[in-house]
Amino acid sequence: MAAADRKAGGLQGIIGANVRRLRKVKGISQEELADVSGYHRTYVGGIERGEKNISIATLAALAGALGVEAHELLLRHRSV
Repeated sequence: MAAADRKAGGLQGIIGANVRRLRKVKGISQEELADVSGYHRTYVGGIERGEKNISIATLAALAGALGVEAHELLLRHRSV
Protein backbone atom coordinates (compact mmCIF):
# COMPACT_ATOMS: atom_id res chain seq x y z
CA MET A 1 0.00 0.00 0.00
CA ALA A 2 1.42 3.38 -1.02
CA ALA A 3 1.84 6.19 1.50
CA ALA A 4 -0.90 8.24 -0.17
CA ASP A 5 -3.29 5.28 0.11
CA ARG A 6 -2.56 4.87 3.81
CA LYS A 7 -3.23 8.55 4.41
CA ALA A 8 -6.43 8.67 2.41
CA GLY A 9 -8.06 5.44 3.57
CA GLY A 10 -6.03 4.29 6.54
CA LEU A 11 -6.44 5.13 10.17
CA GLN A 12 -4.72 8.52 9.83
CA GLY A 13 -7.21 9.43 7.10
CA ILE A 14 -10.17 8.20 9.15
CA ILE A 15 -9.09 10.21 12.19
CA GLY A 16 -8.46 13.28 10.06
CA ALA A 17 -11.84 13.06 8.36
CA ASN A 18 -13.59 12.63 11.70
CA VAL A 19 -11.77 15.56 13.27
CA ARG A 20 -12.66 17.77 10.30
CA ARG A 21 -16.30 16.60 10.22
CA LEU A 22 -16.84 17.11 13.95
CA ARG A 23 -15.05 20.45 13.95
CA LYS A 24 -17.31 21.69 11.15
CA VAL A 25 -20.44 20.36 12.90
CA LYS A 26 -19.40 22.38 15.96
CA GLY A 27 -18.81 25.42 13.76
CA ILE A 28 -15.26 26.07 14.94
CA SER A 29 -12.11 26.86 12.98
CA GLN A 30 -8.90 24.85 12.99
CA GLU A 31 -7.37 27.64 15.03
CA GLU A 32 -10.12 27.43 17.66
CA LEU A 33 -9.78 23.65 17.86
CA ALA A 34 -6.02 24.03 18.17
CA ASP A 35 -6.39 26.54 21.01
CA VAL A 36 -8.82 24.34 22.95
CA SER A 37 -6.84 21.13 22.43
CA GLY A 38 -3.43 22.70 23.10
CA TYR A 39 -1.88 22.17 19.66
CA HIS A 40 -0.74 24.45 16.86
CA ARG A 41 -3.13 25.29 14.04
CA THR A 42 -0.82 23.84 11.39
CA TYR A 43 -0.56 20.56 13.34
CA VAL A 44 -4.36 20.28 13.48
CA GLY A 45 -4.44 20.93 9.73
CA GLY A 46 -1.95 18.12 9.18
CA ILE A 47 -4.07 15.78 11.27
CA GLU A 48 -7.18 16.65 9.27
CA ARG A 49 -5.31 15.96 6.02
CA GLY A 50 -4.20 12.56 7.35
CA GLU A 51 -0.54 13.58 7.29
CA LYS A 52 0.19 13.15 11.00
CA ASN A 53 0.56 9.93 12.94
CA ILE A 54 -0.80 11.12 16.27
CA SER A 55 -0.34 9.73 19.77
CA ILE A 56 -3.09 8.42 22.01
CA ALA A 57 -2.68 11.55 24.14
CA THR A 58 -3.31 13.74 21.09
CA LEU A 59 -6.32 11.61 20.12
CA ALA A 60 -7.72 12.08 23.62
CA ALA A 61 -7.06 15.84 23.62
CA LEU A 62 -8.79 16.31 20.26
CA ALA A 63 -11.73 14.16 21.31
CA GLY A 64 -12.11 16.16 24.51
CA ALA A 65 -11.97 19.44 22.62
CA LEU A 66 -14.61 18.14 20.21
CA GLY A 67 -16.82 16.79 23.01
CA VAL A 68 -16.70 13.13 21.93
CA GLU A 69 -15.20 9.89 23.21
CA ALA A 70 -11.75 9.13 21.74
CA HIS A 71 -12.93 5.92 20.07
CA GLU A 72 -15.41 7.92 17.98
CA LEU A 73 -12.49 9.44 16.08
CA LEU A 74 -11.41 5.95 15.00
CA LEU A 75 -14.70 4.91 13.39
CA ARG A 76 -15.11 5.01 9.61
CA HIS A 77 -18.21 7.04 8.68
CA ARG A 78 -19.92 6.37 5.42
CA SER A 79 -21.43 9.11 3.28
CA VAL A 80 -25.16 8.70 2.80
